[in-house]
Amino acid sequence: MYALADCNNFFVSCERVFRPDLEGKPVVVLSNNDGCAVSRSNEAKRLGIKMGQPLFEFKELVESGLVTIFSSNYVLYGEMSSRVQHVLSGAAPSIEIYSIDESFLDLNGMEHNDLDLWAKSLSARCNTETGIPISVGVAPTKTLAKIASKLCKQYPKTNGGCFMHKPQQIEKVLKNFPIEDIWGIGRKYSSRFKNYYGLTTAYDFYMKDEPWIHSEMGITGVRTWRELHSIPSISFEDAQHNKKQIMVSRSFSEEIASIEELSTQVSLFCSIATEKLRKQHSCCNSAMVFIRTNRFKNNIPQQFEGKLITFPVATNSTIEINAAVIATLHQLFRPGVKYKKAGVMLTEIIPDNKVQLSFFDDLDRDKHTRLMKAIDSINTRTGHTSIGVASQSFDGFKMHRDHLSPCYTTDWNDILVVKC
Repeated sequence: MYALADCNNFFVSCERVFRPDLEGKPVVVLSNNDGCAVSRSNEAKRLGIKMGQPLFEFKELVESGLVTIFSSNYVLYGEMSSRVQHVLSGAAPSIEIYSIDESFLDLNGMEHNDLDLWAKSLSARCNTETGIPISVGVAPTKTLAKIASKLCKQYPKTNGGCFMHKPQQIEKVLKNFPIEDIWGIGRKYSSRFKNYYGLTTAYDFYMKDEPWIHSEMGITGVRTWRELHSIPSISFEDAQHNKKQIMVSRSFSEEIASIEELSTQVSLFCSIATEKLRKQHSCCNSAMVFIRTNRFKNNIPQQFEGKLITFPVATNSTIEINAAVIATLHQLFRPGVKYKKAGVMLTEIIPDNKVQLSFFDDLDRDKHTRLMKAIDSINTRTGHTSIGVASQSFDGFKMHRDHLSPCYTTDWNDILVVKC
């Protein structure tokens, strides 16, 4: 048996933990640069606000006081996600962190338990200990567990937990479950199945034979089909795999025409990316820097260009990587051009204990390693931008975040004050 624990309206729920006055009221969390809705409370959904809808389209609701909005506070959301994962990891033999707000649990050896009660109890416990409401779906496969967790959101009577395992029960649910909501069937396939074959529900897909599924979707589709038939076909990964690529990029709130200002932002991207690289105990053999103008403005000079940098020895030193990235940025920069987006991507990543050294390398890598370790240690304790390279921005990303909530859990200056 598997369980999927899915946080309900996660970003909104994180904001409500520290703003209980917003419970039961329409709340929306916005994307980078306060562009569009990326998380909505159920009350906001009932007002007709859609996922990805631009802010200007529901600005009147905000100005009238009907809807409260927040800028994305990823530092807060990441910390709250860790708290939820801590609760979940103690409730099952192993956990697979699928995303910031979803985790799979392997319930192998727990089949003798009342799993419906277990799911409801875990949901209640998580809400009590973290303040985050979650939906826990339990089923014979990961795909069915995701469907069961969606049922929890749709039917409050489940009390946050649903155990779906009987064949007749599964078929009943699939008959009312949209085909486009099946995990593993995207927009392209669901549109094709609807328009060409009249398949509209998960049950329609479930009733097709395996050879037909294979001819339409290949082995990936067969795995999904088998999972709907209670045959586990998607492996459980309780160990987090290191990333093959690490990218940090942002769209700017206003276009940047100065190489100095652009360099400070790109240096910040570089510092964040290399910190992530060291955190997974890796080094990179190459890096790419890219810059882009505003493609929606046809009346200005356009540029979308990037360049790959190769290092003689794989590295995770912010100093070494940043120096190469900024030098390349100067080569790409065109005076008079206004840039809307930039980014840094680290590639050809390998474990830091498998780096091939060179006789011709004149860099003191032991010194760099000790320095990076000291910087990471200080930044972990006092904030991620306490120490960095001189060229980076220490004022954060150049973005519109006019509705940003405090970092209640990670910044002493933002800690809650209780008034008696």
